[in-house]
Amino acid sequence: MKNIFRTKPIESLLAETKGKNSLEKSLGAFELTMLGIGAIVGTGIFVLTGIAAAKYSGPALVISFIIAGLACGFAALCYAEIAAMVPVAGSAYTYGYAALGEFWAWIIGWDLILEYAFSVGTVAIGWSGYFVSILGDLGIKLPDIITKAPFEGGLVNLPAVAILVVITGILVAGVKQSATTNNIIVAIKLAVVLLFIVLGVRHVHPANWHPFMPYGWKGVFSGASVIFFAYIGFDAVSTAAEEVKDPKKDLPRGIIASLIICTVLYIAVSAILTGMVPYLKFNDTAAPVAFALQQVGINWGSALVSVGAICGLTSVLIVMLFGQTRVLFAMSRDGLLPRVFGQVNQRFHTPVKSTLLVGIITMIIAGFTPISVVSELTNIGTLAAFIIVSASVIVLRKREPDRPRSFKVPFSPVTPIFAMIACAFLIINLQKVTLVRFAVWLVVGLIIYFVYGNSHSVMNDEDLASTQDAAK
Repeated sequence: MKNIFRTKPIESLLAETKGKNSLEKSLGAFELTMLGIGAIVGTGIFVLTGIAAAKYSGPALVISFIIAGLACGFAALCYAEIAAMVPVAGSAYTYGYAALGEFWAWIIGWDLILEYAFSVGTVAIGWSGYFVSILGDLGIKLPDIITKAPFEGGLVNLPAVAILVVITGILVAGVKQSATTNNIIVAIKLAVVLLFIVLGVRHVHPANWHPFMPYGWKGVFSGASVIFFAYIGFDAVSTAAEEVKDPKKDLPRGIIASLIICTVLYIAVSAILTGMVPYLKFNDTAAPVAFALQQVGINWGSALVSVGAICGLTSVLIVMLFGQTRVLFAMSRDGLLPRVFGQVNQRFHTPVKSTLLVGIITMIIAGFTPISVVSELTNIGTLAAFIIVSASVIVLRKREPDRPRSFKVPFSPVTPIFAMIACAFLIINLQKVTLVRFAVWLVVGLIIYFVYGNSHSVMNDEDLASTQDAAK
């Protein structure tokens, strides 16, 4: 129970990146930007736009995207500063450890496990929806028993499980292979999104934008909280910090560039989507972009978008599953979780054991859980992580003002404070049942920390060594 707020020196964190269990450095600014786009452009456009438009925002989905994008923009600047200064695997977990202490690091690490595990589940379910749709267009109809979760009238979502088996294998093989695969898939995905914009803009009917705000501002803010999931991805870039060749320059570039590109695409797609089809028609579809093209008679475009969506969601799975494994790896290397998952395989130079564990857990989530549950749980975990990172920037500016910073958040501490306020506001606008589930998750995490994590922390060894040196 003692020393739960002890911080881990940045020098100690940096030293870990050079040891036996350090990760291979092979990524540059381009790969990071593509990783960010790979994670961001996917579920938000291809899956959640329909849900958010029908149930929350209506045509005002555009405003919801802008609000969520602003919140992410503030947080992205905070990530850029601290990721360049502490280029170590673990993202917000590692930053919290350096700035706020072990207890808060555990809290945010546990949140990140929730974020990434359920985001992978959400995306895999969306991937399955598009896959089943493509097979349907080809005249092959899969039975509900193997394409839907038990709560939705099926037994298991088998396509969702199958794609995670493939992605897990790619991540085990190595980060270079993963990045190359992601680059190819992202190029296809961007081409498909641009194709939808070109085809769809010709079929926009302004009448479909009325009423523009059917659920009022409450709906707009709730919609922003839900489609906030669409922006998750730039934080996944920071989980790759330890594998970047020049983190001081490349990390800020990758984080900020990917967010700007994706925000522009989101605003354009959401405006066209709700202009093509009345928003209420999206209520029962997990593939809104393809559905919109079908409704206006562009069936070949619908089929092409479905293929592009499959590629897009695959890249999201690669990056999100990658991020999850790096957080688990960092927490295990620090001893807060079993250290066996903090080992790097000497053949593949990847954390194979943590990758396999994450793969199995996400397969269970994707195969047996409805999409509406997993997407909102992802959002609250991410928002909590953003708050911690923003606070860490303020604390480290105060505690270590002379430490070199290759990128600085403008107008600090105002910008980090705005980021925290915006994220807290979005949390408040989530459904109450989501807040309850999150609270339960935190309680479980606290039990694990006090029963196992605190007593097995590697910081205990460092504290003991310091005490012995002092005694001499």
